[in-house]
Amino acid sequence: MARSKTSSRWLKEHFDDPYVKMAQRDGYRSRASYKLLELQERDRLLRPGMTVVDLGAAPGGWSQVTSRVIGDKGRLIASDILEMDSIADVTFIQGDFTEDAVFARILEAIGESPVDLVISDMAPNMSGVRAADQAKAMFLCELALDLATRVLRPGGDFLIKIFQGEGFDAYLRDVRQRFEKVQMRKPLSSRDRSREQYLLGRGFKGD
Repeated sequence: MARSKTSSRWLKEHFDDPYVKMAQRDGYRSRASYKLLELQERDRLLRPGMTVVDLGAAPGGWSQVTSRVIGDKGRLIASDILEMDSIADVTFIQGDFTEDAVFARILEAIGESPVDLVISDMAPNMSGVRAADQAKAMFLCELALDLATRVLRPGGDFLIKIFQGEGFDAYLRDVRQRFEKVQMRKPLSSRDRSREQYLLGRGFKGD
């Protein structure tokens, strides 16, 4: 079947993308690794020995970066609806994060361990209907924040991909109530045409 003009353009852009080429060269599973590497360079989110939860982890770009920094004394629990090839010392839970049973499995894997950082690069499958896509994206953000507030230790941090639009302002207010400091980040490796930004909450206030 012939490719559409749109898909052909996407493929050309993808394979011409310098971050795609860098990922292939550096052994990262996706260009998304460089977003986290940039944020790490700027904000020093990751440290050896941390316990981290990675939501929307597949194909594993963020988990690769995280596991390399936290080292063998750290702990990483990752989850995605898609399969993810295993990474040493990473506990992976496959399933739909919006389902209560999967959410419970993630909580079970975390156990009683206080979590230092929750990161989320989740995004819904985009339909092209902006209002519907925004609603689905904000729902994922709300679930991620719910999990973070259940598992983060006081003083812990939260990093999440978010799209500005309906529900953003209310969500930002909610995060500000729960964290000492909240900042917005747009990594250079994030495509210019993408509406994605990253919201960083530092210093979880606890219950």
